[in-house]
Amino acid sequence: MTNPLITTIETGEHFWTQIANEIALAIGQGVYPPGQRLPSEHSLAERFGVNRHTIRRSLAALVQRGLVRAEQGSGTYVEDFAVDLAIGKRTRHRQNLAHAGLRGGLVVLQDERTRATADQARALQVAARSPLLHLLVLGEGAGQPLHVSDRYFPLPRFQGLAEVVRETGSITTAFTALGVNDYIRHESRISARLPDARIAGHLRQGTARPSLYVTKVNTDMQGLPIEYAETWFAGDRVTLTVNHDGE
Repeated sequence: MTNPLITTIETGEHFWTQIANEIALAIGQGVYPPGQRLPSEHSLAERFGVNRHTIRRSLAALVQRGLVRAEQGSGTYVEDFAVDLAIGKRTRHRQNLAHAGLRGGLVVLQDERTRATADQARALQVAARSPLLHLLVLGEGAGQPLHVSDRYFPLPRFQGLAEVVRETGSITTAFTALGVNDYIRHESRISARLPDARIAGHLRQGTARPSLYVTKVNTDMQGLPIEYAETWFAGDRVTLTVNHDGE
């Protein structure tokens, strides 16, 4: 079988940098398509005639560049895809995915009853320490994690919401089941931050790679806040487009 990688290492540049560039070139040429696992460290070390420590540095550089991701105990994979998600007045996860030609939904990782912090109380227009439903939710598309979010809903109004989201994978469907037939996004704030280990693990990315961090407040059609959320988007898989046309 013909070696798909150029194995000639020239002087004047660190071996690991040259190897990273060779692998990046192979990815760009489609030798390793999106989602495919790269050869093992041992195989790459033999192919390039270097030690495994050098290969690890090369792969780490590719992770930092957003070309590959390392999954502990599994291997190193070419990043799968990037999806453009819209942020507008009526942002819906499934509709966003449908526009991108993908399937997916929301997965509830955790649900609990909690008390509103000062920031949460202000966003939801409730008294501090008011009871809230807290959901830790993973947003998936084509089997890939796109975002993970901490979502907060006033109680007792949204008692039972977690069960509907678990069953349907949809916040919108859960709202409808509890009497909220339509809602709008009142506010979004976007920044770039480094995720902690918990968030990075859910997004399958390293803690050194920035994520898009978005806080939002959704309201019902009477203007009453019904949801406050803090969402981390996988920066290498997601582009956020802010929709200014009112929808």
